[in-house]
Amino acid sequence: MIEKMKFLSVTGPKEDIDRVVNDYLSKYEIHLENALSELKTVKSLRPYIEINPYKDKLTKAEEFASMLGTDKNQENPTGTISIEEASETLATLESKFSDIYTRTNALEAKKEDLKASYERLRPFLGFDFDIHSVLQFKFIKYRFGKITRDYYKKLEHYVYENLDTVFYRCSEDEQYVWGVYFVPAGRAGQIDAVFSSLHFERIHLPDEYEGIPQEVGTKLQSDIHDLDVQLQECREESAKLLNEYKNKVLLCRDKFRSLTSNFDVRKLAACTKEGKQVFYILCGWMTESDAARFEKDVADDKNLFCLIESNEDQDKDSTLTPPTKLKNPGIFRPFELFVRMYGLPSYNEIDPTIFVALTYSFIFGAMFGDVGQGLCLVIGGALLYHFKKMELAACLSSAGVFSTIFGFLFGSFFGFEDVIPALWMHPKDAMTTLPFIGTMNTAFVVAIAFGMFLILTTMVLHIINAVRRKDAENIFFDTNGIAGFVFYGAIVAVVFLFMTGHAIPAAGVLVVMFLIPLILIGFKEPLGKLVEKKADAMPKEKGMFLVTAFFELFDVLLSYFSNTLSFVRIGAFAVSHAAMMEVVLMLAGAESGNINWIVIVLGNVFVCAMEGLIVGIQVLRLEYYEMFSRFYKGEGHPFTPFVKKSVD
Repeated sequence: MIEKMKFLSVTGPKEDIDRVVNDYLSKYEIHLENALSELKTVKSLRPYIEINPYKDKLTKAEEFASMLGTDKNQENPTGTISIEEASETLATLESKFSDIYTRTNALEAKKEDLKASYERLRPFLGFDFDIHSVLQFKFIKYRFGKITRDYYKKLEHYVYENLDTVFYRCSEDEQYVWGVYFVPAGRAGQIDAVFSSLHFERIHLPDEYEGIPQEVGTKLQSDIHDLDVQLQECREESAKLLNEYKNKVLLCRDKFRSLTSNFDVRKLAACTKEGKQVFYILCGWMTESDAARFEKDVADDKNLFCLIESNEDQDKDSTLTPPTKLKNPGIFRPFELFVRMYGLPSYNEIDPTIFVALTYSFIFGAMFGDVGQGLCLVIGGALLYHFKKMELAACLSSAGVFSTIFGFLFGSFFGFEDVIPALWMHPKDAMTTLPFIGTMNTAFVVAIAFGMFLILTTMVLHIINAVRRKDAENIFFDTNGIAGFVFYGAIVAVVFLFMTGHAIPAAGVLVVMFLIPLILIGFKEPLGKLVEKKADAMPKEKGMFLVTAFFELFDVLLSYFSNTLSFVRIGAFAVSHAAMMEVVLMLAGAESGNINWIVIVLGNVFVCAMEGLIVGIQVLRLEYYEMFSRFYKGEGHPFTPFVKKSVD
């Protein structure tokens, strides 16, 4: 069902908008519309432009809340907080955290410097001389650096013995050798050129180390550890402060979230001026029940004026249509999933949720009739819906109920057809003899008959929707309107009379029942315009119109035939399910009496999973293509409440 809507226009002094949103609108679900777009007849309207003063505070509050951690961030705070207290709390926290951030940043910067220094020194930890003393040499030049292993080997074999240099190897890895070479000051340029040709990369060590590299490295690591301890103390201090203010932080976050949400109402508001006073205007949709309570709530408020009107009372020139809010009994509500997938119904359209719930579950059960597997679907779907809130699981559980019912009718229990008696028939074996056609599987005959019934039902729903839209063409002359209903209903009646051996109506009656509806369907456009008293009722090119109408009628007849035959799949899947389970029993050796229960279990799981999925898709196809296409457009837009939570 679709909830009835009322259109509200709320106005008052501009400076009073926050109070109204907080005290009134936030207590109800209201779908706000853009007042500038809707209230076109109101003169001198202008947008409500104002900068949100709560945005920066909300950002800070959410930043502090995120620092609490995921679990604590999701907790619900206790108590209330005023705007002033919330602002003061954020300012206090920002001041205290500013000091912690300053110390933390200084420690982090110092730690990074020490780490960088240690990384520069680390390859030379094997150098057993005082670095400071080496850096003070005057007559001997030194070069710290690294060279690839390949070039180091060339240095050793071809060059080293002919140079006035000493290379001290400090460390090495798979790619490089780190070390330092010493040369006389006078020959430094020549030897530097040789090392450069061997791709020796210099590394400059600052004159800040006292002692041998191993001692300096130990000292640096100790200093880094001390900084880590101080940083941990800062983090603990931060965590302690956050824990102390945890409830207030969450209150601040929720407070400014609500204030920001309420403030954003201005985006959809408009302003108008009367004398020196500026007024705001808000408009939107509420359900009838909410609108009645809202009207009673604001009745004594002298600073607020509210006008409530129904959709029928709106200006005819208004292009605004009410949003759709579905309200169905709990047992049918999960099937709203299928409706939303196709498209929400328009406000004046029939909500097909209950129709889908009944037909989907019934057809699924007929195509997948088995007591044992049906009960598995019921239990499994119910558990998934209970713990995971999966709407599809609830739909599956409902369909499983009908699978169980048809399982009793078909006498099938996990594929065994001799455990329980069939209350109706075994789909694979039941046959019916029909005039002119001969012997046919009963499941196919019943499926076609049921399909005819559903097609006629959807035609009735189409007519109801057309009446609601006051669309004469679709009421009387459409393929699914009264003309189509009479034509297809006459076919169904004639087929039924013929198959049951009863006399067929006289030729004159058949002409009225068949020919006249077809003519009305063929001329539906001009007839519809005539009924609506439009000037251009008759087509200009009559010959082309007649040719087009002829081929359209041929397409209509073909679609009636194909749509009817499409329901044969109900019987086909009922038969195939029984056949597949018969194969499982045969593989398990049921005929010999020595049953392999592992094969039975695995076979049931396979059939239940595979055929259940295929049947679910096929039923949905019947819903969308054979039924929805006849009466349902699904062009509605959802009811979206703008404000749901009040500000304390």
